[in-house]
Amino acid sequence: MVVSLSCYFMLLVGCLCFFKLSSHILMMLLNLELLSLIILLMMVEFLSLFSYDLTVIIYLIIIMVCEAVIGLVLLTLYIRTHGSDYLKSLTLLMC
Repeated sequence: MVVSLSCYFMLLVGCLCFFKLSSHILMMLLNLELLSLIILLMMVEFLSLFSYDLTVIIYLIIIMVCEAVIGLVLLTLYIRTHGSDYLKSLTLLMC
């Protein structure tokens, strides 16, 4: 019970940080990784509570690693073409 309450608190703090610290793309990617790790922790707790098979966790970790790699590749391509990772410069380029 204590772990689940702390997971919900960490999820709330992660969501608040995601919306408050949105000036750089790298910070948003790190916050998304934090949120996915918290969801992973919640799933491990839920699956171990009911003694299910934990192979789903392995698949989720693989998906998390793939999305992190794709995010970093897109970030490096964006920085090479535009010179910075500010989100405000991204919105100025679309106008």
